[in-house]
Formats: sequence, C-alpha cells, structure tokens
Amino acid sequence: MADAKVIPFDDDRSRARRRSARADGEAAAVRALPGPQEPELPGARAAVEEPAGPAAPEPPAAGGDWERRLAGGLAFLRRRITGDYEVDEFGYDEELTDQVLMSLLRPLYEKYFRVEVKGVENIPDKGGALIVANHSGTLPLDGLMMQVAVHDHHPAGRHLRLLAADLVFVLPVVNELARKAGHTLACAEDAERLLRSGEIVGVMPEGFKGIGKPFGERYKLQRFGRGGFVSTALRAGVPIVPCSIVGAEEIYPMVGNARTLARILGLPYFPLTPTFPWLGPLGALPLPTKWTIQFGEPIPTDSYAPEAAEDPMLMFNLTDQVREQIQHTLYKLLVQRRSVFF
Repeated sequence: MADAKVIPFDDDRSRARRRSARADGEAAAVRALPGPQEPELPGARAAVEEPAGPAAPEPPAAGGDWERRLAGGLAFLRRRITGDYEVDEFGYDEELTDQVLMSLLRPLYEKYFRVEVKGVENIPDKGGALIVANHSGTLPLDGLMMQVAVHDHHPAGRHLRLLAADLVFVLPVVNELARKAGHTLACAEDAERLLRSGEIVGVMPEGFKGIGKPFGERYKLQRFGRGGFVSTALRAGVPIVPCSIVGAEEIYPMVGNARTLARILGLPYFPLTPTFPWLGPLGALPLPTKWTIQFGEPIPTDSYAPEAAEDPMLMFNLTDQVREQIQHTLYKLLVQRRSVFF
C-alpha cells in the first residue's frame, strides 16, 4: 500500500484533499483541511461555487442512491490502496475518521448510550480552544463519545483532537487507530502546537485517577494535576471550555481492583465489576446508560500577558475555577436525571 502524503501544520501551501478521481481529465474539487486560517485568493472558489443564476434541476439518478454509495465506496478504497490521501504530521487522517471511524462509533453514540448534547455552541466556530472534561467509566469511551458530539453537533463541523496517555500509544492496533483519529500524546508541546494551528483540543486532567476510581466515588472529581492544561491555554491564548459528562460512570461499575494482576500486565489498574471477568467476554459489554454531555461557558485567556503562564497562583486559580465549574454542572445534571438508563 502506498504511503499517504504528510501535510505539516506550518506548510505555506494550501492544504487540500482530493475528493474525486481524475480519470476524465477534470480538476478535482478541493477543500481546505482544518488548521490556521489562511487568506483566500481571488477566484479560489471558482471551481466549486455554484454558477450565477437559477440552477437547472438535475435529472434523477438512473440507478438510485445505492449506486452513488457504491461508487463513493470504491473511490474511497482506491484512494486508500494507492495512498491518494493526506495525513498531518501527527498522523491524523480526516477522511478515514469522517467516513469510517465516526460511522463505527455513531451507533454506540446514538442508539446505545443515546447521548444528549448541550451547550455545543460554546465551542468557538473558528480558532483554537481547549475542552477540559471529567474522566470516568473504567474504559475511555467518554473521550470517544465527546469526539462524536463535537463532530456531529457543532454548527461549524469542527473536529476534536484528544490528548491521550502514553499507554494508548504502546498498545498494538489502538496506537494506529488513535493516531488516525487525531489523538496525540498528552504533552504540552503537542497540545500548544495544535492549539496555535487553530484546532479544538480535548484533555481530561484526572487521567487514570478519574477513569479507574471505585464506583463509590462516582462523579467526584479527582485532582486536576498541576494545572499544565491552563498553562498551555495561556501560552496559546485560547479559551478553556469546561465539559461535564454524565452517564459514563455507570457503564462498568468498578467494585474492585486486582492490583497484583495489573502490575503483571503493566496496567494502571485491573477492574473488577459485577460482570467482568466473571462472565468472560460478555462481561466486557458496557451497560446501556443514558448519557448527557454539556459544554459550559468558555473561560477566555487572551487577556493575560504571555508571562502569565509562569504565574503559579494564576494557574492554580484558573485550574480550580475550571474544576469547580465542571463539578457544579455534574451535580446539576445528576439532579435533573430521571434514571441511569432512561
């Protein structure tokens, strides 16, 4: 299989994806990939804009919608085989994410967890922003559901780039899929580079302390580390958007932790739930809880001086403000919730 073209963030050329084959000798329509806003050249959209005046009605397709889908699927496969697609320097493959990965996650999002999204308009339509969310559920499904929520519900169709722990990038298969979906290592350098390029970045500061906490401590936020995410947002001058997720805590009720087995396997914890590992693979099936994801009011950072990122007191205050806002929203959503499953 041919290699995909790698597009660096700081490339001055217009970053675009070919959307159709060139068998007929026609120029392919292009669309700029997410990234820094670039000035639009005069006439740059001439190839894709509608002609002036009323458009003539198109004749109905002879073979129906299924033929168009088949043709699109074959074209997609041809591009994957020949390497005629683009990834950025982090390995993010937007076409694969949009057409395959999101399609695989969407039934889980819409039918199984029945996610309700609130406040998505608080995410900026353009430019960088840092989404900070609570973390729970034993397995990191909450991050994936948050990614679908932003992808499917934001008016500007924005993409969420998640910061993940080291463990994600040492697991076979998971590592490759995470890179393709736009996730990258949770380090300040990568996060700041993404934010400065105008991306929406997601972080869950609780880390393994949040996702692996006992069921008895559900919806009680753990420490948010040393406030590194605040420092990154201050350096990039982007707003911080708090995000509260209700429903993920109950998908795998963690009633125990086999620490010895976890050390042998090199894992931060080995969960024991009412069904896992007692029921084998069937016990790994998450419970079909009803989820709510709410994006809160953004906290601006562009008014602070560049040296503010080195002020420990300011970072502590902003970190505490974000944490309190998420915790308060969690309690509010829990009071409004009728049932765990409905």
